[in-house]
Amino acid sequence: MSSEKARFQVVADRSRCCGYGLCAAICPSIYKLDADGLVYLDDNIVPPELEEEAREGAAACPAEAIWLEDITPETGKA
Repeated sequence: MSSEKARFQVVADRSRCCGYGLCAAICPSIYKLDADGLVYLDDNIVPPELEEEAREGAAACPAEAIWLEDITPETGKA
């Protein structure tokens, strides 16, 4: 893992997930699928070395159920 700080977190709206699994196929380190084939996250923080892969996985979601958000000091997150 890089010593660089994470800049993004993943948001997954499971209510919109249709279970296509493209996100997990592209970025299995971030996106996991439960027994029903719906996305879940072990950790929503995206390590810097996985940013591009995480973006591609989110962009591949036909239901637009996944997106990345900036982590900023104003949000008080990470």
